[in-house]
Amino acid sequence: MAQKLILDVDTGTDDAVAIMLAALHPEIELIGVTTVNGNVEVKFCTDNTLRVLDHIGRSDIPVYEGSNRPLVRDNFPVARGVTDQASKFHVETLPVPAAKSRKADKGAVDYLVETYRNATDPIVLMPVGPLTNIAAALAADPDFASRVPELIIMGGGHEIGNMTPSAEFNIWADPEAAARVFNAGFEKVTLVTLDATHRALVSYADCDHLAMLGTPAAQATSDIVRFRIEMHDIAQKMDVLGTAPVHDAVCVAYLVDREILTTRHLHVDVETGGALTVGRTVIDTHFRGNRAPNADVAFDANPKRFVAMLADIFSRPHG
Repeated sequence: MAQKLILDVDTGTDDAVAIMLAALHPEIELIGVTTVNGNVEVKFCTDNTLRVLDHIGRSDIPVYEGSNRPLVRDNFPVARGVTDQASKFHVETLPVPAAKSRKADKGAVDYLVETYRNATDPIVLMPVGPLTNIAAALAADPDFASRVPELIIMGGGHEIGNMTPSAEFNIWADPEAAARVFNAGFEKVTLVTLDATHRALVSYADCDHLAMLGTPAAQATSDIVRFRIEMHDIAQKMDVLGTAPVHDAVCVAYLVDREILTTRHLHVDVETGGALTVGRTVIDTHFRGNRAPNADVAFDANPKRFVAMLADIFSRPHG
């Protein structure tokens, strides 16, 4: 039986690839997508999500718009430079046709709370943007954490930051929400860090192969990843030239192939103060904090398995 999944996204380029992989993979039943303010304003995240689902013929999957600002802070996104971040690696409107479908009337947080309260089958929750919606669901339902059988988070980093020297964007964008989530007592948490996703790089050659497949998802992924590579070659010197990570899609791939990531069971918390360290994921790799592990933290990834999955799933007819 396919694994039921809810994706929480801030679409965004890598989110788009994650959505397509989740919506098309035969071993995943994507039952809903929730959106959150992040890479771009939430209204654009919602529109981009609808565009992507329509483009691959999956307009049957409902989209619920969520939080338009962080849990506590009121100076995001403009005052903290996210506009520049978005212009480098994301676009307000993805280069796929306008959506004909519309977002659901219900809000994301209400959807999450009601869905998990009424669930009869396990549903994995996969937030790949800021954790605002998840923290809000915890506030709305004190039992929410106990209802979620598995949480797979894209965010954070140990050696690698991308928003500041110490912080990754998703956690930095709403550190109070992230701190709430990591301390909420979810039964099973996997944190897919930048350390891991920067080991699963996609190349121009991979893009060429995807484009040759000819399906809507393969062509869209080729175009999106080419854009990401161009921006990474300009803005970041940490990866091999002509390659880029597709962070969020790695999480989806891991859901069906646990060999894609290498993890360690560790304690994770989030720094919510300090100009130099706000948003840092404090990962206790040497067990100095005397606190029990609360997450499986990914530090490495298998790029061949990841790229092979993209090519396999996106080669199949759809739409």
